[in-house]
Order: sequence, then structure tokens, then C-alpha cells
Amino acid sequence: MANFFAILSMFAIFYMNNKVADGLPSFGNAMDPIKFGLKMEKLTHLQVYWHDKPSGPVPTTILVASANFTNPTIGFGSIIVIDDALTVGPELDSELVGRAQGSYVLASLAGQPAAAVMSMTFAFTAGEYNGSSISIAGRNTVLSAVREMPITGGTGVFRFARGYVQLRTHFFDTNGDASVKYDIYALHY
Repeated sequence: MANFFAILSMFAIFYMNNKVADGLPSFGNAMDPIKFGLKMEKLTHLQVYWHDKPSGPVPTTILVASANFTNPTIGFGSIIVIDDALTVGPELDSELVGRAQGSYVLASLAGQPAAAVMSMTFAFTAGEYNGSSISIAGRNTVLSAVREMPITGGTGVFRFARGYVQLRTHFFDTNGDASVKYDIYALHY
């Protein structure tokens, strides 16, 4: 009889740990956010300047691929990898607060409006955000006065981040060097 209760107890424990919903075993469960240290969600606004620099002896932007049929005027199909400086001011020599690392694809076939599909992480290296990051992915219509892209996540201080960024070109020259102001609005815990 003792073996019967032991087997019944093991079955009950197994069943409780492997609940079945709609005939499929459970692979996730609800968690208490407080146990994760998640308290009140807050909104943080950051303002940084992103410096895309394909020219000079140490470019931060590299064309890594383009198709044989890529039109050099619009660059459709080009893939660019970046490791761009993030600074507090529009000048490249202003205080460095992080790096924008990722890639973008020139994805506008007709060239109007010129658009890049971007996927990058802002990795912060200064102040209270040192070691934290915000990931951004979306379409950037580069010639528009104001653009908007979504925040897709984050790490460190920005764990569970969501929100958006607004972009405004501050400077662009014929070499392709650009300075873009990023207003970041991140909801996080």
C-alpha cells in the first residue's frame, strides 16, 4: 500500500510540473515579476548623436556586400556594417558615451524615399548606463526631417526595454559622413 501512495504522489508531482493544455505539454509558466526585481516601469529619455563615418583612415561604416545589379546612385541591395560612435554632442570629438553596432541594408528600390532597414545595438560605455544596451530595428527613411524606429529590447538597466527613437540628421556630407541626433524614449524597469 505504501508503494501505491508513493507512485500516486510521484504521478501528482509529475502532473503538476507538466500541465497539459490543449493536449500539448506545458513549456512555460507565469512568473511573479516582483521576484525578478521588476517594480515600477519607468520612462527614460536619452539624447545622443550617432556618427556614421565611411570616409577617412579609420571608417566606422563598411560596405560588406552589394549585388552585381546594385545601382551606385541609390545603393539598393547594399549591406553596411557599423561600429559608430555615440556622443553627447553633434561634434565627433564631444564626450563618447557608447557605440552603435549593427548593420543596415539599403532597401529602397526606386530610391524615393531613400530607406535603410537598420538593426543595431546602442552599447553604452559611460555614466549610469555603462554596460547597458538598447536594441533598435526598423525602417529609416533617411531623407525625411524626422524619422521614427522602434526599440526592440535592451540589457542591463534597459532590460525589458520597449519604446521608440526619433532621428534627425544634424550633418551629412558628400563623403557620406553623417551625424544624426537620436532622441531615445525607453520604457523599462
